[in-house]
Amino acid sequence: MRSYSHNSPEAAARIVALLLISDGHVSRQEMEALYSQDIERELSLAPGGFAQVLHTLCEDLLMAAHERRLLTGSIDQATLDAVMSEVTDTDLQHKVLYFADAAAMADRHVAAEEAWIMRAALTQWRIGKLPVHS
Repeated sequence: MRSYSHNSPEAAARIVALLLISDGHVSRQEMEALYSQDIERELSLAPGGFAQVLHTLCEDLLMAAHERRLLTGSIDQATLDAVMSEVTDTDLQHKVLYFADAAAMADRHVAAEEAWIMRAALTQWRIGKLPVHS
């Protein structure tokens, strides 16, 4: 999996994108939730930047999957930790968690994979609970 500069908009967006695809289904409601909260502006991505990060993540996962059925089959705890470690800025971590939560809750069901990613972020970033976006 390629790496991004620490605390870059792309590093932050990739974590949200990972949560988005983690259950194997990206719903229209999830995408609408992210764009209605202006994810690209909030993360300082160029217009179309979130879609590009999502596309790149899928490419990386496909290359690593080696005949597995699920894209997320190539994500283990070490890989997830490495992706999370690229975002160290507390304010950016809170934005990532806000958007990840918005995506996870958009379809009114939090899949086990989505919960795993959220727990990993909260644990690695030492955040006790989901922040409220202002």
